[in-house]
Amino acid sequence: MGPSKLADLLLLGQGVDLQSERGVSCTGELPAASDPDLVKRAKAARAALGSRAMILGHHYQRDEVIAFADITGDSFKLAQAAQENTSAEFIFFCGVHFMAESADILTSADQKVILPDLAAGCSMADMATANQVNECWQTLEKLGLASKTIPITYMNSSAAIKSFTGKNGGAVCTSSNAERALRWAFDKAEKVLFLPDQHLGRNTAVEKLGFSLSDCVVWNPWKPNGDLTDQELKDAKVILWRGHCSVHGRFSLQNIIDMRKKVPGIQILVHPECKNEVVSSADVVGSTEAIIRAIEASAVGSKWAIGTELNLVQRLANTYQDREIHFLDKTVCYCSTMNRIDLPHLVWAMESLVQGRLVNQISVDTETAKYAKVALERMLALP
Repeated sequence: MGPSKLADLLLLGQGVDLQSERGVSCTGELPAASDPDLVKRAKAARAALGSRAMILGHHYQRDEVIAFADITGDSFKLAQAAQENTSAEFIFFCGVHFMAESADILTSADQKVILPDLAAGCSMADMATANQVNECWQTLEKLGLASKTIPITYMNSSAAIKSFTGKNGGAVCTSSNAERALRWAFDKAEKVLFLPDQHLGRNTAVEKLGFSLSDCVVWNPWKPNGDLTDQELKDAKVILWRGHCSVHGRFSLQNIIDMRKKVPGIQILVHPECKNEVVSSADVVGSTEAIIRAIEASAVGSKWAIGTELNLVQRLANTYQDREIHFLDKTVCYCSTMNRIDLPHLVWAMESLVQGRLVNQISVDTETAKYAKVALERMLALP
């Protein structure tokens, strides 16, 4: 580790705001690859695989991984890309586990989906297990509410939860089409069970559909009856799962207040996985793709504070240096699980395949995949 990196870590450990200290807008630096030959090896392995393989890179990935991605995008865009490329035998999904599962569900049986590091999970997806969701549904059935409820699950969920949703008449949604998914659900039923991100569900219901905060209740899977009374469940329009994104949940109203004081004229741009007080106080709210489009379309010289994963914010700041782009939080905020996919893991997975060894294949069982695909296809058919 170089002296400058060590100094940064010491400052951060003392609670020093490096943005103020250095006068820069996007701090935080990942360590360089330990093997100087990794890039050369990655290029050689990629060339050897040729058209047999496709590499998908999520927007939150490290630059060293994005450099080898054939397509970059959000989770659903990448899953669609995998589905559309029927000629690629191997799909290297540089994202997290639930994304690779979705790609496996949407691709053919002849295609193999590879996750370079199996430890790349998603804390939000892990907050809703199949057993927990089934217990919640059984409670709704006992109260006579299940028949009046449509489950909607965010893309950031396991294949098992997508399968549950498909079996029970529901659909998958993304952060960009959550409004359409909820409107579709309310055309069919009185209530929605929204899994697993409470913030996206609440923000969509309140900010887009006009429900009140009191129309939404939060089901806590760790408490009996979800920590809700039977009457609260009967009165609710939206039953939100007690889940959240560990990255987007960090952004606060105080971050926005401080940023507006620090940089006059700044515009606040945040992801809808943020808390409602953050979303309601922002100037622009949008999915990962929408955030990128907003900066692309912004005026030269405009000032932005962005509340989403730091890898993407840094990439936007480097790409659009004629804008003033800040990270909304004053502390470093990478997605720790997404960053498990690094160049060493990608090189290992590619070189193994070149040598005839298939590693880290993600495979969803037939029954789970069947109903998960139903939920995904309902999303694709949303008006």
